[in-house]
Amino acid sequence: MQLEEIQAQVHAASASATPLQLRGHGSKAFYGEAPRGVVLDLSEFSGISSYEPSELVVTVKAGTPITELEQMLAERQQHLAFEPPRFKGPGGQGTVGGMVATGLSGPARASMGALREHVLGVTLLNGRAEVLSFGGTVMKNVAGYDISRLIAGSMGILGVILEVSLKVLPRPVAQATLRFELGQEQALQQLNRWGGQALPLNASAWWDGALLLRLAGAQAAVDAATRTLGGEPIDTALAEPFWQGLRDHHDEFFQGAERALEHGAKLWRLSLPQTAPALTHLHGEQLIEWGGAQRWVTTALPGRQIREAAAQVGGHATLFRAADKSAGAFAPLSAPIKQLHQRLKKSFDPQGIFNPGRLYGDL
Repeated sequence: MQLEEIQAQVHAASASATPLQLRGHGSKAFYGEAPRGVVLDLSEFSGISSYEPSELVVTVKAGTPITELEQMLAERQQHLAFEPPRFKGPGGQGTVGGMVATGLSGPARASMGALREHVLGVTLLNGRAEVLSFGGTVMKNVAGYDISRLIAGSMGILGVILEVSLKVLPRPVAQATLRFELGQEQALQQLNRWGGQALPLNASAWWDGALLLRLAGAQAAVDAATRTLGGEPIDTALAEPFWQGLRDHHDEFFQGAERALEHGAKLWRLSLPQTAPALTHLHGEQLIEWGGAQRWVTTALPGRQIREAAAQVGGHATLFRAADKSAGAFAPLSAPIKQLHQRLKKSFDPQGIFNPGRLYGDL
C-alpha cells in the first residue's frame, strides 16, 4: 500500500464525513471502546524505513509487525526495552502502529520506562489528509508540545500513524530470575524496600503467593544482587517463557482471566502509585507488576467499586477485557481534561472521522 492510497481514502472520508476504523492486524480490537465506521486497513503499509544501530534508533512504518522489527534488532543484540505486548489478531501479531496507538508496555516498564518515553518521532496523517511530522530521531528534538508522545496511547483518534522513530537499547549482558514465597502485603513492602536500593531490578510479578524478580544488567551486578537478595533461582529455560507469557498475556493468570470472562467476570488494569497498599478487599484474582504500580484484577465487582478503590489510593482503573463494557473502558475525565481532549481532537481531526468512540463515546 502506498501513502497516496491512504491519503485518498482519508480525503474521501473527510469530504463525506464518513467515520473510519483504523486497523492493522486487529490484535488489540478488544481494547478500549468499540469504534464506529468503515475499516481502513493499514496492515500493508509496512517496512523498516531506516535503522542506525550505532545511534540506537529505528524508523518503521506503522503496519510493520512488532515481531519483524524485533527480529531485526536481535541481529544487532538490541531490543525494544519497554517490551510491548504482541497480541495475536486475525491478521497476525500486533503492528508498530497499534503498539504506539494503544501505548501499552510490558514487564520491564517500571525500570526501562513506558513506550511513550521511547518514541522519538511520529509521522501522522491528519483529518485533512495532510502529512505531519513531529519530533525526530534524537532525544533532544523537542519544542513546545511533545506531540510524538501525545500520540502514544491516543487510540488512533487523532490521525493515521504512518511512521514511527523509536529509541532502541542493547540487550542486557546478564539476566537472572529469583522466586520468593510472600503474601501480597509482604511482597509490596519488600518491593518498596528493594526499590530504594542500587539493584539491577528489571521486572517483577506477584501472583498467588509468589513474587518473581528479574534482574538484568552487567554480569557482576546481577551476580552481586542475586547473592544479596537470596530467594530461589529459576532456571532460564523456565523463567524466559514465564516473562514472555506475562508480556503477551498468555501465562496462567491471563488464561484464568479468559475463562472467568466467560462467566461474567471482568479483567481490570489498575494504575497506582508503587507505594499503594494491598487491595485485598477487591477479591478475585490479582497479579501485581511494575513494583506495585500495575495491578491486574479479575472480578465480577461493579465497575464503580473498582474505580473508587483505585482513586482512594491515588490511581485509576481501566476495564481491559470484558464482554460488557457498559462501565466504560477508561476512567471518566474531569471537565477541564475532557475539554482539552475535545480541542485536540478537533484540531487534528475536524470532521471527527478517525476511530470515533474508541477512546470515549464522544471522542
